[in-house]
Amino acid sequence: MPDIQKRINQWIKDHREEGTNLLQKMVQAPSTQGNEAGAQAIVAQKLQEMGLQIDSWEPDGSELKKHSYFYSPRSEFSNSPNVVGIMKGTGGGRSIILNGHIDVVPDGDRDQWDDDPYSGAIKNGRMFGRGVTDMKGGNVSLILAMQALKENGIQLKGDVIFQSVIEEESGGAGTLAAVLRGYKADAALIPEPTNMRIFPKQQGSMWFRIHVKGRSAHGGTRYEGVSAIEKSMTVINHIRALEEKRNARISDPLYQNTPIPIPINLGVIEGGNWPSSVPDLVKVEGRMGVAPEETMEQAKDEMAAWLLKLGEADQWFKENPPVLEWFGARWVPGSIDVEHELMNALVHQYRQVAGQDPVIEASPWGTDGGLLTHVGETPAIVFGPGVTEVAHYPNEYILLDNVFSTAEIIALTLIQWCGMETEQDGVTQSGTRETILGNGN
Repeated sequence: MPDIQKRINQWIKDHREEGTNLLQKMVQAPSTQGNEAGAQAIVAQKLQEMGLQIDSWEPDGSELKKHSYFYSPRSEFSNSPNVVGIMKGTGGGRSIILNGHIDVVPDGDRDQWDDDPYSGAIKNGRMFGRGVTDMKGGNVSLILAMQALKENGIQLKGDVIFQSVIEEESGGAGTLAAVLRGYKADAALIPEPTNMRIFPKQQGSMWFRIHVKGRSAHGGTRYEGVSAIEKSMTVINHIRALEEKRNARISDPLYQNTPIPIPINLGVIEGGNWPSSVPDLVKVEGRMGVAPEETMEQAKDEMAAWLLKLGEADQWFKENPPVLEWFGARWVPGSIDVEHELMNALVHQYRQVAGQDPVIEASPWGTDGGLLTHVGETPAIVFGPGVTEVAHYPNEYILLDNVFSTAEIIALTLIQWCGMETEQDGVTQSGTRETILGNGN
């Protein structure tokens, strides 16, 4: 029987230039929010050339708004299509969703970039550009993995559903739209920028706003008033104590290398309107991390109950409690058992390709994995080639070698997970995962 791994490896080596050109082309198509159509057209054309069944649509914002898990700063998605390509299996195997987002964050101050943010410049084995690491490089790995199987005549038993979705950076409306369109599978893989670490768990997050009240007075007699700015300092210290309390409960070894597993970040503070007046209102905005096994409602309730305790430390807050509201972006937490069969397959194939054990950790940020797991009933793992440290940064880059190594690992994982029916030359019929690729132990 032909050596499947060698054939996949050789195919990827032979198509390295093609894959590099595809990634560069995708990076050169800016796909910030509301401007995703150009990049999605490139994806759709590639999937069509591969012979996949294509489904492309602009999500219906009016329908999405009815769903409790919907969030987006917009409700109209013209020029922002989702693209799905389906590689049908022969039947009898497990299905999988390969989910990657096409949207990128804005490029920011261009003076901080060495090259144009959308140049796709290649230097010393790295490609640079906004979105190259988060996460177009991962998307190309998925595409190459599928293409390697097809062009080697390897037919899978289970369906492979490739999704190029919008709106991940704003809370996951694109993936939610795909779930509501009916796309579900036995498991999912998301190639976010993990530095090729494997994340079976992802924290969630929510944005919150706290209004801290004071009492206005003339600055010359400020002792007659109550400064909301000074009171907000008490609130901030109180929130820091909550962060310590919540993180002290985290004992999961997957977080052992993460200094603060579920941070509470304070990102905005605004207050006062006149230098000679005592400020009577301060607004504090932040992001609350949610543990993988925790629900968002549980986290909300804990924050609300904790703020009520301010009155125990300061009488002012008994009569003037801070007002808490939840707004803006949110990412649902997700978790998959570390002994899940897809985890075992991915770990085994990582060892086969990389020649070493993978690093298995919990994600320090939210992904669309929570939506797939909880809303789509499709347990998800996050694993990709991108560089975690430079996501959203100027001079964002990816190591091209990792794009192709990830593609090989994913191709072999698909065979083990979905099962392989036949080979092009007809030598192997109804091969099992064990006989083709080893037992995964």
